[in-house]
Amino acid sequence: MGKGYQVEAEYISIMIQSLEKKLRVLEQIRRLNDLQKRQLKDPNLDPDDFEENINSKGELIEQLNLLDSGFERVYERVREELNNDRSKYAPQIARMQELIRKIMACGNEIGAQEERNKQQAQAKFDDVRKQVKNVRDSQKAVRQYYSSMMKNTENSPQFIDNKK
Repeated sequence: MGKGYQVEAEYISIMIQSLEKKLRVLEQIRRLNDLQKRQLKDPNLDPDDFEENINSKGELIEQLNLLDSGFERVYERVREELNNDRSKYAPQIARMQELIRKIMACGNEIGAQEERNKQQAQAKFDDVRKQVKNVRDSQKAVRQYYSSMMKNTENSPQFIDNKK
């Protein structure tokens, strides 16, 4: 086997490692989505915890983008060789296909989780908005009551005849 085959095999190995890493990152996102689901159900949700979850998912998505672009660059180097001599790389191609199926399944599950969490978050935020509106309405009613009571005391008689 020539040096070209060794280089191609190394690139293919890098691609497999990239796909394995992508699957691990997607599984981390899936776990963060599960945590987010539990957070959204918690009536005492700490906004900082929720924000930390979102930031962690953002970092993982950046990793996914880097992995995807790296995979594409490596694939461009070996695409022709893979297409021309598929039988030589059959086990590696089969492994990549298996990983891609798992990645697609995990991605679909994450998409469904994201949609459910989005709906749950929207409901939670709507509830918080209602609570804030109720508090504002209550404060307004208290201010109006206090204001009317102050007006009543200002108009009360200033002279009281205590003689009988």
